[in-house]
Amino acid sequence: MENGKSSKKITKIVDDNASAQTSNGDATWSPTAESKSKATTFRIIAVLGWLVAIGCQVFAYFKLQEVPVNMTWMIALIVVALIFAIIGNILWKKSNRLDPASEKNKTKFFIQNQLGLIISVLAFLPMVILIFTNKNLSGKQKGILGSIAVAALAAAGLTGTEFNPASVEQYTEQTKQVELLNDGVNSVYWTPSGKSYHLYQDCSYINGKRTNEIFQGTVAKARELKKITDLCDRCQGKAKKAKALDVGAELQKTGSD
Repeated sequence: MENGKSSKKITKIVDDNASAQTSNGDATWSPTAESKSKATTFRIIAVLGWLVAIGCQVFAYFKLQEVPVNMTWMIALIVVALIFAIIGNILWKKSNRLDPASEKNKTKFFIQNQLGLIISVLAFLPMVILIFTNKNLSGKQKGILGSIAVAALAAAGLTGTEFNPASVEQYTEQTKQVELLNDGVNSVYWTPSGKSYHLYQDCSYINGKRTNEIFQGTVAKARELKKITDLCDRCQGKAKKAKALDVGAELQKTGSD
């Protein structure tokens, strides 16, 4: 496919085994060894972060039994738990973009993608209930601690929720689409602030004045690094037109022969 040159800096994002991320005809997309390794590391760190968050909440439970309740300790424990929960949530979602689940098993797909939300609820909701039902706290103390705990529950739940979960089937479909339009090559372009990936590095949408650098990599890399799931309509239309012209020229050549 003919591709004009961009005047912007092009930075190539290289996979350790890019061929593993092509659809290869009718084959299902699969992550590279590097992606699976990174996903495993992220998941281990995420689980450790969640365990620390839950541990802080367990410790906070025992601090709630003291009379008087130490407000400084309680606030500190909730904040520390929130920090580690958010770290765990972010890394878990990154791991799912590197090594996504399949939609074939709906239950597993849901749990894997929303595990951060589930853990956040398990970590913070019991603490909210314990604070508002604790007899050792005054009404003012319940208001302060309860508000902080509810805010922590909301923040952790929000960062743990995957609103646009990746899947093996989605990656397969998107990669095949790009390869079909791009002469079998799994390569796209995107910008740091863009919401779409592109087939042409000279596409006007990514060559504006605000763009200084354009990245090039696989469909999966665009999803992993920038959460981009949409193919540029202009590039898609241009590629389809080019394909139609190529087919027409080939048919005309065949007919003349």
